[in-house]
Amino acid sequence: MKVVPLGAGQDVGRSCVLVTLGGKTIMFDCGMHMGYNDERRFPDFNYITTEGDFTSRIDAVVITHFHLDHCGALPHFTEQRGYHGPIYMTPPTKAICPILLEDFRKVAIERKGETGFFTSQHIKDCMKKVVPLHLHETVWVDDELELRAYYAGHVLGAAMVYARCGNESVVYTGDYNMTPDRHLGAAWIDKVRPDVLITETTYGTTIRDSKRSRERDFLEKVHRCVLRGGKVLIPCFALGRAQELCILIDSYWERMGLTVPVYFSAGLTEKANRYYKLFINWTNQKVKESFVNRNPFDFKYIKPWSRDYVDLPGPMVVFATPGMLHIGMSLEVFRKWAPDERNMLIMPGYCVAGTVGAKVLSGMKVVEIDQYSQVQVNIDVQNLSFSAHADAKGIMELIRQASPRNVVLVHGEKSRMSYLKSKIMGEFGCPCYDPANGELLEIETGQDVRALMSDQLFQAAWAKEQERRQKSAVSLDDSVVPAATPITQLPIRGVLFLGDGKRPARLLDPSEFDLDDIPVVSASGVEGESSSGEDATVAAGVDDLTLSSGSNQVVFSTRRVFDGTDLAERMGLPSSVDVAAAALLAIRELLLTDPATQPTDVGATRGKQASVVRVGRSIELSVPAKTTECDLPSLHVSWAWEEEELATQVLVVVNRVLG
Repeated sequence: MKVVPLGAGQDVGRSCVLVTLGGKTIMFDCGMHMGYNDERRFPDFNYITTEGDFTSRIDAVVITHFHLDHCGALPHFTEQRGYHGPIYMTPPTKAICPILLEDFRKVAIERKGETGFFTSQHIKDCMKKVVPLHLHETVWVDDELELRAYYAGHVLGAAMVYARCGNESVVYTGDYNMTPDRHLGAAWIDKVRPDVLITETTYGTTIRDSKRSRERDFLEKVHRCVLRGGKVLIPCFALGRAQELCILIDSYWERMGLTVPVYFSAGLTEKANRYYKLFINWTNQKVKESFVNRNPFDFKYIKPWSRDYVDLPGPMVVFATPGMLHIGMSLEVFRKWAPDERNMLIMPGYCVAGTVGAKVLSGMKVVEIDQYSQVQVNIDVQNLSFSAHADAKGIMELIRQASPRNVVLVHGEKSRMSYLKSKIMGEFGCPCYDPANGELLEIETGQDVRALMSDQLFQAAWAKEQERRQKSAVSLDDSVVPAATPITQLPIRGVLFLGDGKRPARLLDPSEFDLDDIPVVSASGVEGESSSGEDATVAAGVDDLTLSSGSNQVVFSTRRVFDGTDLAERMGLPSSVDVAAAALLAIRELLLTDPATQPTDVGATRGKQASVVRVGRSIELSVPAKTTECDLPSLHVSWAWEEEELATQVLVVVNRVLG
C-alpha cells in the first residue's frame, strides 16, 4: 500500500492524503492552508501529474467534513485543474460545504482583491459531482473499491472513512473527537482491523483536563472581564465550536441573570440553525430529546452583530468568525480592541502557524496584520482549549478500537508526532510512520484470503474448543463447573481450496473430500514467501509499557506475548526447544538480511542461540523471565526515542515472526 501526504504531512492545514490500495487511488480530503495566500495555499497537485489528467489517476475523492482546511481546495481541483471523477461526503457536509466555500471566496476576492480564485459557478459545478455517503452504509465506487463512513464527532457531519479494495484496507480519520460535548456525540469505529490507520495528531501530546473544569474556567474569565467593563472577543468558526460555546454562554447568562449584551457576528447563524434542525440525527441524545419542545440553537441572550457596535462603550461579548484571526470579522474586531488592556481575547481552538491567532498565542506584543499595518497587543490573551480534536488519550483509544496493523500520523506538528510515535509502537507493538508532505510511504500489507467455511468444519472446531474448556474447568465436589467466559476466538484447522475467480475459496474439513482426487500444485517458493512476505498482525497485544529516562535519553520498552504452540508448529520445533529463544534467533536471521537492520553483534556465529540481539545504538531484543501473572512465552523490545525510525523496521520483523 502507498501513502503520500500532499498536505498535513508533519503540518496542520491543507489536509490531502493520497492512498493507493489494491491498485486503486483515493484522495482523502482536499483542503487549503490558512497560513498562506500564495501557491502554497493548495496541495501540490503536480505530484499526481503535470499533464492535468487527474481523473484517470484518482479513482475517488473523499471529504471527511466541511472545514476549509479539509475541503477548501476542492473547487480548484475539480473545476480549475480538471478532475471529473466521483466525490464522496456525508449529507451534512454536502449541504454546508458550499456555503463556507462561497463565504471564503467573497472574502478573498471582494475584500482582499485576489485574482485567479474559483468562482461561485465553480463551487456549484463541483457540488454536482458529490455522491452522498451515509453513516455505516457501504458504497461501492466500482466493482472492487468499497467505502464506509463512521461517526467522528468534531463537527456536524464529520466522518471517519474505511476503504477496502481486494485484500487491502485503510481507515482515514479526518478530524475527530473521542469526548462527547454539549451538542455532538463521541467518535467510534468498529474493530475493522485495517492494514493502515491514518490519524490526525493535532493534540498528539496533550491530555486535557475535565470538560467541566474547562467550562467553569471559561465562564469565570468571561464574567470577570465584563464586570471590570471590558469587552470579550471569542474567535470561532461559524459551525461547530460556535454552537458549543453559545449554548454554554446562553445558559450561564440565564442562570446568573446577566444583562451584558452578547453578539454573534457570522451571517451564517440562521443557516447554521436550519442545518442543525435538518440533521438533528447527527447530534447527541440530549439535543434530540430537547429538540421536541424547543430548538436548543435558538439562543435567548445572543443577538446578531453589526459592524457599528465595535466602537460602542461598555462591556460586551462577541463571537466572531473565523477562529484563527486570519481574515474576516474576528480580525477586524481584534484590530480595534487589542490595544485596550481591559479587554480579553479567548482563543478556544487550534491556530495554524502563520495566522494572526498563532502569533498572538506565541506572546507577540506587536502583530503585523498585513503588509501595511501593525497592532499593539495589550489585550488579555487566554488560550482555553475547546477544540473538537482528539487528545493523546483519545488517539490511543481510537487505535485500540480499530486495531490496525500499521499507523500513519498526519495533521500535526513534527515535534508532537515524534513522541506519540514511540508511545504507539510501545503500547500496541505496531509500526508507526509520520511522512512529510510529498514523501512516498510504502507499507507491506498482509495477504488475507476470504473463504467460505463449511458447517462441518465449524461444528467440529466448536465442539473441540468446548471439550478443551471442559477439561480445563475447575472441579468442585466431583462436579465439573464449565468456564463462564464466552468463546470469542476459535482456532480452525482445515484445508483451504483457493477459488478460480468464478468460485470463492473454501475452507473444508479433511473428512469432506478424498485427497487422492485433489490435483497437487507445486509449492516451490511458498514457504519462503510465507515466512518473509506476510505482514502479521499483533496476536496477543502488549502486557506492559515502560518509559524510562536516564542520561538525557528517553527509552521505551514493550513486552510482546505470543502463542508459543502456534509458533512451534509453524517453525517445526520439537517440544524440547525454548520457543522464545528460537523466535529471537529467527528474528536475528531476518534482521541480518537487511543492511539497515543489521544487528551490532554480527561477529557472532550465524545460527547461534542468542539471549540478547542488539540493533543500532539502543535497540535490544531479549527473552524475559516468565512471571506468575503470565506463563506464555514473550519477547522484550526496548529502544531510545532517537531511534524510533529504526525501531519501526525492527518491530515489522518481530511481528512477521511472532504472527
